[in-house]
Amino acid sequence: MTADAVGGVWQYSTELAAGLAQLGIETVLAVMGPSPSEAQRNAAMRIPGLTLVDTGLALDWLAENRSALRRAGSAIRELAEDHEVDVIQLNTPALAGAVRFDRPVVAVQHSCVATWWEAVQGTPLPQDFTWRTKLVRTGLHAADAVVTPTAAFGAAVQRRYDLPEAPRTVHNGRTPLRIDRGAPHDFVFTAGRLWDRGKNLGTIDAAAARLGVPVHAAGPVRGPHGEEVVFDNIHCLGALDESELGRWLTARPVFVSAALYEPFGLAVLEAAAAGCPLILSDIPTFRELWDGVARFVAPRDEAGFTRAIAELVGDDFERAVMGKAARDRAARFTPEAMAAQMASIYRSLLPAVNRPVLASRAAA
Repeated sequence: MTADAVGGVWQYSTELAAGLAQLGIETVLAVMGPSPSEAQRNAAMRIPGLTLVDTGLALDWLAENRSALRRAGSAIRELAEDHEVDVIQLNTPALAGAVRFDRPVVAVQHSCVATWWEAVQGTPLPQDFTWRTKLVRTGLHAADAVVTPTAAFGAAVQRRYDLPEAPRTVHNGRTPLRIDRGAPHDFVFTAGRLWDRGKNLGTIDAAAARLGVPVHAAGPVRGPHGEEVVFDNIHCLGALDESELGRWLTARPVFVSAALYEPFGLAVLEAAAAGCPLILSDIPTFRELWDGVARFVAPRDEAGFTRAIAELVGDDFERAVMGKAARDRAARFTPEAMAAQMASIYRSLLPAVNRPVLASRAAA
């Protein structure tokens, strides 16, 4: 399974590997791009049956040209041969567009430049993105199975890349952060890649100017290409580790996301599992996951977010009700459920004589 240590794919990959281990499935985790931190490496090595390989290979969204991805794909193919794996899961589907693999490939599309650009910019793709999009398209068509974390995002992927059928939906799973129970505090919280225009933090920043409570945001403000954001009213906390994030969520603040583009949203799931009430942008993926347990506001409606936040922060009873509803919904999205569904997909791609008898079939 390919992964990177930069963003949410790392969390996804290690959670999945841990869930698969409970089903007797061993994972070779091929890390591409920057090396994992010492904390990331130590956490991965605690997962039974996981072999961590720091490849140093180019990530698709940081690669300079096709040749870099072709070299990366060839190296992943050789790694799969060396370890005699049964199935390859590419969390970078473009690799399947760069080289041919000699064993079943599951392509998991977590996000992509083309659908991001469509949702955030709404203009034709720049030339530099075109070749990347073509490789993703070829890779998705070449894969034996395509998976997305939500059906809503899967529909966008099917349309954008002309897939003959919709990708399979496997919702992400997340182990709840350690939360010490205490009294809720009156503040607003958000988290993610703060530099990413798709997160639409400008709307929250504008709303924060008219709120009587502080707005805190966890995550990096500087992106890999040097892009950086500065906010007038949001208090930026920087990147937090799990224990620090858990301490902030212990206060059960009102969690807000005004994202224009979010294929799933692990930060929302972490907040919901902690019992935080949710105010979210009204986009299809959030509706799919959180309809009935969150308040929704049009993504660019600054006044709407201001109103929704002010009303909820001042209503302790409603906050408690919504926080419990969010926590109950979050309990559906477990690593075990995710692993069971992925294992079922792997099994379906193997020749009948080689199929292991998996508890995952019943679990799925």
